[in-house]
Amino acid sequence: MKTKISVLLALFLMSVGVHAQIDRSKQPEPGPAPKISLETPQEFQLKNGIKVLVVENHKLPKVTYSLTLDNKPITEGDKAGVSSLLSDMLGNGTTSIPKDEFNDEIDFLGARLGFGSQSAYASSLTKYTGRILELMADAAINPLFTEEEFQKSKDQLIEGLKSQEKSVDAIASRVGSALSFGKHTAYGEFVTEETVNNITLQDVKDFYNTYFIPNNAYLIVVGDIDFKTAKKAITKDFGKWKKGAEIKTTLPEVTPNVATTQIDFVDMSNAVQSNIVVTNNVDLKMNHPDYFSAQIANYILGGGGEGYLFKNLREEHAYTYGAYSSLRDSRYNGGRFTASSQVRNAVTDSAAVQILNEINRIKTEPVDPKDLESAKAKYIGSFVMALEKPETVAEYALNIKLNNLPSDFYETYLEKINALTPADIQKAANKYFQSKNSRIIITGKGSDVLTNLEKTGIPVKYYDTYAKPIDKPVYEVAIPEGVTAESVLQNYITAIGGKEMLDKVNTLVIKYEAEANGSKIISEEKRAIGKLAQNLFVNDNLAVAMIVTPEDVFVKQGGAKNPIPAEMAKDMRVSSGLFMEQTILALGTAKLAGIEDVKGQKAYKIEVPGTTVSYNLFYDVETSLKVKETQVINMGGQSQVQDSFLKDYKAFEGILFPSIKESSQMGQPIHANLQEVLINSGVTDADFQ
Repeated sequence: MKTKISVLLALFLMSVGVHAQIDRSKQPEPGPAPKISLETPQEFQLKNGIKVLVVENHKLPKVTYSLTLDNKPITEGDKAGVSSLLSDMLGNGTTSIPKDEFNDEIDFLGARLGFGSQSAYASSLTKYTGRILELMADAAINPLFTEEEFQKSKDQLIEGLKSQEKSVDAIASRVGSALSFGKHTAYGEFVTEETVNNITLQDVKDFYNTYFIPNNAYLIVVGDIDFKTAKKAITKDFGKWKKGAEIKTTLPEVTPNVATTQIDFVDMSNAVQSNIVVTNNVDLKMNHPDYFSAQIANYILGGGGEGYLFKNLREEHAYTYGAYSSLRDSRYNGGRFTASSQVRNAVTDSAAVQILNEINRIKTEPVDPKDLESAKAKYIGSFVMALEKPETVAEYALNIKLNNLPSDFYETYLEKINALTPADIQKAANKYFQSKNSRIIITGKGSDVLTNLEKTGIPVKYYDTYAKPIDKPVYEVAIPEGVTAESVLQNYITAIGGKEMLDKVNTLVIKYEAEANGSKIISEEKRAIGKLAQNLFVNDNLAVAMIVTPEDVFVKQGGAKNPIPAEMAKDMRVSSGLFMEQTILALGTAKLAGIEDVKGQKAYKIEVPGTTVSYNLFYDVETSLKVKETQVINMGGQSQVQDSFLKDYKAFEGILFPSIKESSQMGQPIHANLQEVLINSGVTDADFQ
């Protein structure tokens, strides 16, 4: 690459490495910003509209192709998700090459090929670049759309949506975009199981034919290829792509911000911490004179560990492990400012107030010149480092075209950054950080945080997980007189068979089977008095086991025994024994925390405390059966929550066991079915060694 500036030179000019005798009480005058001179990519255009940019770089025997379709934002409406299905189905064969054969050839070439609904990417060694370009073009122009692949993609998308329903972060993102831009806009709409089920294979084909067209496409070529060769190959392979009809899309208007700052609260009963996002929409484009001052203002506020937010919420108050902000520019009126953090439930209200305080601080107080210079240095450093990558030249050239930037936008980048003053930063902050017209979107556990949030004096509105306005949730459900933690647990024992039946049990084997990522998963529990062996099998092979006895708690994997830390071991013993409820009753530490909704049914919540591992158990108010188990592991300041929903109890030798357990692992929903229950057989002492 012919970028006429070295990283060493830039770093030298950013530092103050002077060895002469100087007055260190005075800040040295900054030197002139180094002049940036970027190589101009070679260009040509096909008759169908594709504009091609070629950047030659012969240092490595590799070539990459990046296709971008420059379409305006697309609203999918009641078929939201059609673009996701198209993205998943593209690149899985062509009308002339079956899927398996297509993928096998890519693997054989050691190449990479991927598609989005508005993009494509391919990369290979130079000697295979001709073939990978052919495959990329064939997949783009002649995609293979089959009903079988459509149903598979549809099922995967729905499973992914289900896995997000208990994700606080996923819900916060969905509701945040919907409230900021409106659910019926391209920026605010979201995919649901209902909208996915509205989609047919023909809808995917229609979306492809309408929007996946070359009219406004850009193809970036970077690597070990000369311009003449690239032009010939691209003309041959992509020249046959027929131009589509003009896309008529109405550019969305900038969504107005709220008249006064308000809290938009989303209740998630499984949340162990609150997700806070302070946000307002902005009209900011890369070609606007404010662009640089606004981005530096954002960096100083929340760009990293030196930002105002981080220093306040983490270092000063210890509310969180991180607090950051972002400022998104947009060509098509989708700009947005956010300041966000994830904090403990107990400090949710205080953290929200402190975020607002820091936003107001950068608006009302001039930035310390040292902070400004530090931010400039980091920005310049990142910019200079990026110039060492050949693809940066093409990326910048494309940005200039897409964003209608001056031709010298990047050549004068350092000059514009260095020219910024504290007054420029304050002016930009006042324009783009609308602390008096912000939404404070908080997703968390209402029963723990709402009382204090209401004390902030900021109006609170309530929304469900799909951004629909709702009434204030009611958490204080009166517990009937005489109901205690002990009575709830005793009633459960009675409901599943009674104390007399359970007392006859000396050992238990309980086996559930599920499927995950195409593998058969078997979860087996072997129980005895004061003991538990949990064995996890993957495709009938033992993957891991956890053993709990009065003397030891350890994990067995690959023949090795790994002891569990003492505090965690103590907590894990709560789940041991024949029936967990018997163990909890014997300990006497359980607390009746109230009545909560579990999938539309009222359930008593029993809290079982622990130093590292704690449990929340939910028992149906009407049937007394356990309907949900929540295990919370707190380690290193982080919380991991595992929910299991219990359904359809069935009797084995007079004792009821849930025949279905629903949970999720790493975002993937797991539906486990009860396969076997053995009472007083199938357990030996060796199982706990």
